[in-house]
Amino acid sequence: MRIAIYPGSFDPVTCGHLDILGRALGLFDKVIIAVAKESTKQSVFSVQERVVMLCEVTRDMPKVTVDAFEGLTINYAKRVGAEVVIRGLRAMSDFEFEFQMALMNKKLEPSIETVFLMTQSDFSFISSSAIKSVVSMGGTVAGLVPVQVEEELKRKYFG
Repeated sequence: MRIAIYPGSFDPVTCGHLDILGRALGLFDKVIIAVAKESTKQSVFSVQERVVMLCEVTRDMPKVTVDAFEGLTINYAKRVGAEVVIRGLRAMSDFEFEFQMALMNKKLEPSIETVFLMTQSDFSFISSSAIKSVVSMGGTVAGLVPVQVEEELKRKYFG
């Protein structure tokens, strides 16, 4: 069984994330969405809230599991028996950072590969930060995040 992890903060999960996930499911027998507990980013949702949202939006995907982790991504991948780390790319600016991380992970654990998947151009401008900014200012993000996620964002910002 070929297992991949798809790590990230997913604060919140976007349609771009789901695009990458969908294509990863065509390549691997199982994909574990690995929600990072620590992050340098300011989170709107707790780790538990992010896990619940991801479970909800992937409930019809039997090859997907959702988990939270802390520490080095590569150590988590090794612990769960993953052979691959999936990383999504939106633009060239993503590539430089992701390439450096992939090389570091390869140095730390040579048996685990990193696979880069480019998002569809329709989603290339979407970032979780931009989504949060738009919603916090009363804008709509319909079609950019799952409906349930947009509702949760509105609740967080406007009660």
